Amino acid sequence: MRHHSYNPNFNYVKAPEPFTKYTPREVLQYCLGATLYMPGTKDIRSKVVGHELDVTSLVMCCEDAIRAEDLPLAEQNILDHLDYFAGLIEEGKLTQDDIPLIFVRVRNPEQFVSFSERMTARQASVLTGFNFPKFCSRNALQILQTLVRVNNRLGVVLYGMPILEGYEIAFREMRSQELLLLRNILEPYRELILNIRVGGTDMSSLFGVRRGINSTVYDIMPVRDALSDVVNFFNRYCDYCVSAAVWEYFRAYKDDDIDEVIKRNFHNALIKGQEIVNPAIDGLLKEVLIDRANGFVGKTIIHPTHAKFVNAMFTVVEEEYNDAVQILNTSGGVVKSIRGDKMNEIGPHRRWAEKIVRRASVYGVVRNEDSVISLVVGDCE
Repeated sequence: MRHHSYNPNFNYVKAPEPFTKYTPREVLQYCLGATLYMPGTKDIRSKVVGHELDVTSLVMCCEDAIRAEDLPLAEQNILDHLDYFAGLIEEGKLTQDDIPLIFVRVRNPEQFVSFSERMTARQASVLTGFNFPKFCSRNALQILQTLVRVNNRLGVVLYGMPILEGYEIAFREMRSQELLLLRNILEPYRELILNIRVGGTDMSSLFGVRRGINSTVYDIMPVRDALSDVVNFFNRYCDYCVSAAVWEYFRAYKDDDIDEVIKRNFHNALIKGQEIVNPAIDGLLKEVLIDRANGFVGKTIIHPTHAKFVNAMFTVVEEEYNDAVQILNTSGGVVKSIRGDKMNEIGPHRRWAEKIVRRASVYGVVRNEDSVISLVVGDCE
């Protein structure tokens, strides 16, 4: 897999590097980008083989996206998909590079146990890991111990992605203690944790609110506060990669409408807060800007057309890449940026620089903000 493969002729300053589920964790945790959630009952085999989805990571859901009575159907469908992809790789018709990072969102700890016991090493060879909804200090140890057993039994590395979305995180009086407990529980299993994910929709539901199409999840104050604390506990020292909340609106217009409008408006709109495309895409772009500013990397999406917008927004512009490289190549003190417009303080800015370089390797480096939209609409620059 490689980000932005829909625009193969784009002229990067530094092109994104390819990755598979076997890429080392310290890089792979930055690679998910826009992660598409879909019901576990959905058949996407032909779309994956035909490279029709334009996504690099996806989750087949056995929880909220399906009815309880459809769980057996979803489980068998997921196993059939894994067998199918593994078979194509064995026959030489596909390679690991052709397969998105695939995850299974389990329903609960008990279903995780029963489903994982059905899996074979062959199926696991094309699966990247599992998402754990409603992850909390009460169920964390059971889930993590199961994850270790699955890895040991199958002789593979399958990662876990806890989703923090319950009342223990949303409610202020419980949050700090819960987050501290989770950090301590997760620490011995860190090498198996690919992402920490957050459930903005579930937390919003606890307060009976929902963000509008023209607003962001950060406009909902109780949820904003919870997201802030999750980042505080899990993104300090860059020890975990934290992915941003789902964008829950579909796009309103066709590709050709969006491409024409976005070419005209994107740059000024980002700077001035003007209308960009349509309410659904405008809200998504605004939210990703805030996600990125607060250290989130990647985002959950519910429609494949959102992927190129999210992934393009995680590219690195040449100026910040040059600053990051300068910082990492300087032993200490303070230096003037290459452009001469800012102070690069080596100690305080080093962790920022490390994240920028990692992001650059995965999403690529482009010349400026205008280049971001050229990447989205397919221009080669």
